[in-house]
Amino acid sequence: MEKHAVPVAPIGENPKPITRSHWKRSLIQLTGKSDRHYLHDVAPRLMQSYSEIGAFPHTYYNQELPCVTHLRGHHPFSLDFIPPPAIHGFRQSGLGVSALEFDAKGIYLASVTRVGCLTVHEFESLYCQSNGSGAEEDQGKHLLHIQLHSANAVRWNPANQNEVACTSLRNNEVLIFDIGYASSEPTEVLRKRSAVSVHGSSVRLGLSDIALSNDEARVLASDTCGVISIWDRRASNRPQSGLTTNATYGLTSIQLDENQCVIGASKSGFIYIWDLRGGRSSAAFQSHKEAYSLPLTSVRLSSMLNKIGPLKAQSNILPKEIQSININPSCPYQLGFHLDDGWSGVLDLHNFQVSHIHCPPPTWLDQLNAALFISLSRKPSWLPKHSIYAVGSTSSNGLHLLDFYPHTSSPCHVDYDDSKNPSETFECKQNVFVPLSGHVTACAAHPLNGTIVAGTAEASLLMISQKHLCKKGDGDDDEHS
Repeated sequence: MEKHAVPVAPIGENPKPITRSHWKRSLIQLTGKSDRHYLHDVAPRLMQSYSEIGAFPHTYYNQELPCVTHLRGHHPFSLDFIPPPAIHGFRQSGLGVSALEFDAKGIYLASVTRVGCLTVHEFESLYCQSNGSGAEEDQGKHLLHIQLHSANAVRWNPANQNEVACTSLRNNEVLIFDIGYASSEPTEVLRKRSAVSVHGSSVRLGLSDIALSNDEARVLASDTCGVISIWDRRASNRPQSGLTTNATYGLTSIQLDENQCVIGASKSGFIYIWDLRGGRSSAAFQSHKEAYSLPLTSVRLSSMLNKIGPLKAQSNILPKEIQSININPSCPYQLGFHLDDGWSGVLDLHNFQVSHIHCPPPTWLDQLNAALFISLSRKPSWLPKHSIYAVGSTSSNGLHLLDFYPHTSSPCHVDYDDSKNPSETFECKQNVFVPLSGHVTACAAHPLNGTIVAGTAEASLLMISQKHLCKKGDGDDDEHS
């Protein structure tokens, strides 16, 4: 009997564990979430799958008459229906989509044009109509389409997704609309106090960008003189406090992070950070019964770029205007930035160093488009996952999809070394350029499925995603639209 018995390990002696490597594709099925490195591995396939699947010109009407953007785009010399303030806006700002933003669930898309058309689109309807044929959008699906004097920024209220706010460089007002009401009038108007010049006359300060907090009360807007006004909607339609840079150059873009820190970018190339929770310099001085706070810290972006040895050796780095900043939704310490010369990159908020940079060819190489698009501002967008930054090209009709993954394996990382990154499991990691039918001035990524909607200098909307797959029936082959 003893020869058939199985020997047992002595008590207290642990058998060696069996080690097996996890299969990446099954890990998501077991844990319900994807590993970040796996997402980076599949990112090249995702980036290469993007293409333009639909184009929608801005051919909308207001009360049976073409809206101002439509009228200007198709009849540039017919100004009979345009009020004088809007005519002045044409000569200064031109046409084009100035800003886009999805709501938190991706149900609605808000867009504004430089001449002042505020439109709220239903994304599902827009997506279903996209077939690459350039068909006109069904205007009956719009939740909102109204005419303002001009507009350059639009934001959804994170605490109330029925509210959308917009600002203009031509006045000192924040207009808040409720899409639940079929009205062209704003439900609330927040006004900034006018500054007084040396001659005693009031000076209007245009508002360049806007941010809304999660508490449904505070609204922040940056102006062209380097000040951020803060309103408490429960108290008054006038600002109660403010943030200042003490600089002569205005702010171009602001962001409010999850820790109640405000990040602002300026025309002079600085990035400023304030803390709304107080602390050092929480109330530096008083002016017009408002407490103005100085920034906790500031970073000169050109100085950070000059620390990148290979970049400094190839280019003369000078201070440049920062046109836009964006916090990466999948990596909150990454602050994406875009400069007026077309450069894009990432500022690491942990150590205030530039970790990623992308430098496309200068616009003057394309002499035909350089004069036309050099002055247009661009607003990029992060995809919800994968740390991919979508930004319009400065010299051609297309969109750059930039790999800004927070690791040295990213081809845009300043410490990237291709000799240390041999052939990988999937395709070689690289940035992707998506050719489009228009010149991109702003873009927004769907918060759930990553579909990109781009606004162009011609005021049209472009749908950028994977091609539609249509199933005819049993026995029939699948067809791509």
